[in-house]
Amino acid sequence: MSKCLVTGAAGFIGSHLSEALLEGGHEVVAVDAFIPYYPRAIKESNLTNLRRHSAFTFVEADLRKADLRELLDGCEVIFHLAAMAGLMKSWSDLELYSSCNIIATQRLLEAARDKKTPHFIHVSTSSVYGREATGPEESPLNPVSPYGITKLAAENLCRAYEANFGLPITILRYFSVYGPRQRPDMAYNILIRALLEDRPFTMYGDGTQTRSNTFVSDCVKGTLLAFEKRDRALGKIFNIGGGETVSLNRVVEILEEITGRRARIERRPPRPGDQKHTAADISRARQELNYQPTTPVVEGLRAQVAWQKEILSQS
Repeated sequence: MSKCLVTGAAGFIGSHLSEALLEGGHEVVAVDAFIPYYPRAIKESNLTNLRRHSAFTFVEADLRKADLRELLDGCEVIFHLAAMAGLMKSWSDLELYSSCNIIATQRLLEAARDKKTPHFIHVSTSSVYGREATGPEESPLNPVSPYGITKLAAENLCRAYEANFGLPITILRYFSVYGPRQRPDMAYNILIRALLEDRPFTMYGDGTQTRSNTFVSDCVKGTLLAFEKRDRALGKIFNIGGGETVSLNRVVEILEEITGRRARIERRPPRPGDQKHTAADISRARQELNYQPTTPVVEGLRAQVAWQKEILSQS
């Protein structure tokens, strides 16, 4: 079994990944800085079960400032999920996004180079493709938001460390991840809360925009496969998607059916930098990693609604 470093471990996907690694018998060193993008209490709740595990060590540290070499002692793999997420705030605070997504990544890469870490798995996003993200990994990269630009810069840093220093790199591009623990600023979380609390939901655009939705357990599965099939994954980029693409209008219909409530939609123009269509081409992940997402959108949304109902009942 391996000692693994997970950055952004208190977040939505990072906490699920940490749990899966522990279930697989691995040791997890988890790092998070609790940068106040959303309430710290939410992230702390994500860590509740993890903290009970004897093979789990949590370190509160800011990758932009901390001495990272000690964190990497004995680690056989780095799962680099930590990043400043969200699109709209990147327009108004590029300095924050640049420091979290670029500077922090470079410092972690430098520490991994120093420690000769055997595998650096960098988590990126479909936003690097731009407004349309429907092709394979070799598709043109044309991000249309500062967030996407910083994530592409982080990818290029990984490639530079690979080319110049031989650092073993794998890059994963996640597509629209959803499910229990989804961040409160994400569209499905907001829409579900609006339905459950009988409040209006602001829809940007006409609702025909589509997403290649990826349930969080499928996302974690793809990430673990990149680790477990290291020999096939090294030096490569993989799209990690859910295999099922639906429009926002269709998601509204599904959630109305699940909750038994009618959505009150307030329409607004599309936001700058929003993607129009994403449809993950996961052919490479299927062929090289044997990745196969299994969660239908309806089933995944039902799980997220159940989780959000439980959270609301506790508040």
